[in-house]
Amino acid sequence: MISQDTNLPELWSLIGTATWETVYMVAITVAIGGFLGLCVGLALYATRSGGLFANRVAFTLLNLVVNFFRPIPFVIFIATVQPLARLVVGIGIGNKAIIFAMTLAAMFGIARIVEQNLVTVDAGVIEAARSMGASRLRILTTVVVPEALGPLILGYTFAFVAIVDMSAIAGAIGAGGLGNFALQYGYRQFDTVVTWTVVLIIVVFVQLGQFLGNTAARRVLRY
Repeated sequence: MISQDTNLPELWSLIGTATWETVYMVAITVAIGGFLGLCVGLALYATRSGGLFANRVAFTLLNLVVNFFRPIPFVIFIATVQPLARLVVGIGIGNKAIIFAMTLAAMFGIARIVEQNLVTVDAGVIEAARSMGASRLRILTTVVVPEALGPLILGYTFAFVAIVDMSAIAGAIGAGGLGNFALQYGYRQFDTVVTWTVVLIIVVFVQLGQFLGNTAARRVLRY
């Protein structure tokens, strides 16, 4: 953690540490939360009425869980899952706890994004694959997902921006990152230079992710 007694030169040198903490938290959340969200989203799509693995009970349960947790404001969500964080990662505060909370929140949000993009896949493409004897699992993984890949990339790009936003609240449970740094040494110390420096770093970080996501989606959609 960063000490409040840090002098100005040391303060500026710690911006790099705060930046790395944000990149670290966001990267892990995107990787794990993105994978779990994909799995839940695929399950929602496949078990819905008329789906490849239609199952009313499974879809209703999954849909209920996602709808219950997804609308909770993240700062409240952190407090809600803190006991579970202690059980899973062994601590309810700090970077491990915030990554755990961010991962769960991202999973629920991404699951809905995945489902909404998969339902746009043309039913004719699925029927053509079925007529050629492809199994349901193969259709799901080699037909449905590739057909929706461009929109999925854009959806994950949107989720990336939301995850960066979530990381700014990390200080609520004693974690680090740029958001916590800006609050401690910018807002609370009335230092607009520090605040705007952090803002610019976050903007560059988000714009880089947005650019990479848009570029990847554009290349996929061309083909």
